[in-house]
Amino acid sequence: MSGLSLYLWFPGTAAEALSFYRDVFDGEVEMHTFRDFGRTDGPGDAIAHGILSGPVSLFATDTAGDEPSVSMEGASVALLGTADGETLTRWFERLSVGGTVIEPLRAQPWGATDGQVVDRYGIRWLIGYEN
Repeated sequence: MSGLSLYLWFPGTAAEALSFYRDVFDGEVEMHTFRDFGRTDGPGDAIAHGILSGPVSLFATDTAGDEPSVSMEGASVALLGTADGETLTRWFERLSVGGTVIEPLRAQPWGATDGQVVDRYGIRWLIGYEN
């Protein structure tokens, strides 16, 4: 496997977040708890390793001990041209539920359509496609 993979550390909400992203991207989720891995550095039912597979893939975990959780400043996850316009529009709308639209998905002066949203988990997404 090659390419960039996103791995997110959540403050005890990894299972909820992975389920949300599964529904957003129509993917499949696999989750393993701290208990499954024999880990004692966090709650047994916390997610030690989760995988979203599908058109958008990512990994997630719950923080252990005093690890910091995900915080996005000065960065975004770019899904530019990764699917057709209809699919990207659907993903934008789904990510917006409970989140904050930074810039609505709309036609831009340079001829593409794009927009930005921070989802309910604080992840900033840049979504766009060529018209």
